[in-house]
Amino acid sequence: MTSQYETALHVGERLRSFRLGKGLLPEDVASGTGLSRAAIYRYEAGQPIRVDALGKIADFLEISVASLFGVGSEFISTAAGFYERVRQLEGMADQISVLFGPISYLLTTEGFDALLPDILMESVPELAVNRQNLGSQIDEIIELLLARKAGYLSRRPNIISLVSAAELEQVLRLGFVGRHGINGAELKRRRAAALAEVENILRLLTDQPMGVQIGLVEDSLPGASFQILRTGSAAQVAVSPFRLGLYANIRVGVATITAAQDSVKLHQEVTAQLWQNSLKGNEAADRVRSILANSADEIRA
Repeated sequence: MTSQYETALHVGERLRSFRLGKGLLPEDVASGTGLSRAAIYRYEAGQPIRVDALGKIADFLEISVASLFGVGSEFISTAAGFYERVRQLEGMADQISVLFGPISYLLTTEGFDALLPDILMESVPELAVNRQNLGSQIDEIIELLLARKAGYLSRRPNIISLVSAAELEQVLRLGFVGRHGINGAELKRRRAAALAEVENILRLLTDQPMGVQIGLVEDSLPGASFQILRTGSAAQVAVSPFRLGLYANIRVGVATITAAQDSVKLHQEVTAQLWQNSLKGNEAADRVRSILANSADEIRA
């Protein structure tokens, strides 16, 4: 169980994730609260926050003080805020269990990172409000995602990734696109990128790098993705409506992060059931080879 002292230490991390989620700089928070910029930097670095300052920050960010303390569940309405919070939690985790379709981001290649800005931009409708300002938001999201991946690669916590066979088939057929209507040479490029990621999953299944376990699920998966992040005996669940890759979503939805025992237990049970029934090792590799064989000729045509 997380102590009250540890909870207080992590207030600064939550402050940073809420600030980033609103697209604000530390200077903006300082100006809006009457606090000094240096104080905001100190608070985000983990130094104690005065009670009066805590209330001013919560009011300015339009969140509750309880949310800053992580009491109960954390609700995050922006992709940037969610990815920053997950980055923080992954930086402490010993084990990460991921159910994320079609492919867990932490296990993707550099080629996927290079394509991701295009996917995210085209996922936003032309008539969306403030679309003209979206470039900087996407840049921030990409920066956070790359920081997550760098943190994972430097620490190498154990990762259990559940992958849907049906979604692999779908992404090979459609390619990594953010919307309908991608055609011609561009569609061919997107399908080639999808092929490269599925081939990478096959490599992971055959090479079996230490700390990486992949289960190929033939059953249907829940609509929302989630991660269970375990640090020692404590665990938290991050449930996300945000999606990367095929028909990405970085704009609409509310993510939830909670350490509530009933939520953690239920998600662990779902994960255990899916893992038990999934294909693993050589059996999973053979299934991915069959998926690739059914799609590769069409993609390369």
